[in-house]
Amino acid sequence: HALIIPKDHYANLYEMPDEMLADTDKRGTVERFMYHSETYDADGSVALHKGAWVYLPYGYDVSQKYNILYLSHGGGVNEDWWFKMFPDTVTIIDNMIAKGLCKPCIIVTPTFYRGVVDDKIAEYLTEHFHMELRNDLIPAIEAKYSTYADGDVSEENLIKTRSHRAFAGLSLGSMTTYRAALYHNYDLFSWYGPFSGCCGPKGDRAAEVKRITDTLIEGEKQGLSLDFMFCCNGDKDIAYEEHIEIMEKAVRECPILKQDENYDFFTIPGGIHDMKAWQLHLYHALQIFFH
Repeated sequence: HALIIPKDHYANLYEMPDEMLADTDKRGTVERFMYHSETYDADGSVALHKGAWVYLPYGYDVSQKYNILYLSHGGGVNEDWWFKMFPDTVTIIDNMIAKGLCKPCIIVTPTFYRGVVDDKIAEYLTEHFHMELRNDLIPAIEAKYSTYADGDVSEENLIKTRSHRAFAGLSLGSMTTYRAALYHNYDLFSWYGPFSGCCGPKGDRAAEVKRITDTLIEGEKQGLSLDFMFCCNGDKDIAYEEHIEIMEKAVRECPILKQDENYDFFTIPGGIHDMKAWQLHLYHALQIFFH
């Protein structure tokens, strides 16, 4: 199925509208969520007790079902990034929902790190996180909060409700979006927002193109459609060149990716690798996700 997404709401909007940063009395809440996981390492798994932050929209009502976005930070920080280090992110989301720019949704900010920010294994964790995401985080979150899973976190039901679940992230979190959410958990998500990068400066670009293509083609064979992949970057971002090259090749080689129907690459002229750009990416993505 093809979704035709109107581009006029983001095509030439390269600055966050001032009204999105204004105070509002329709504020959502951000609460701490703790869950149990493990490392899932091949040489021995270790138990973990981890935390994430959960945004609940203004008027959150357990009798209603909400779409849910899992939103990743980048390298060198943790789950505090989006909501605690940059609380204006919450204000932006509150205003978007209050003004009807996006549907009320739940947003979860986890970390792929294991309690300690360790960049020596960061790239390993961006992919390895897929097991924790599938086995521990999603079931724990969606057993507690009112999502379209409706409390049934069996694998069968999580697959059935994938069109109400999105994953997005910035920088190493963008890599996590590809590696943990797309390649390994495509049956659980149908909306993707990679913000700033795919494989990193030393990655194998051809291999990433093949993984994207193979994942989407195989998914289609299994009846799993892509609702939308909204890639974002600034053209002065350190991750721009590899990201745009990979996605341009993927669009040419993958018949599933259809420009303006289930795919787009939003570029900020002069945009760099910073929170200003990433908040704008999120602002636009939330107007596409669950459309």
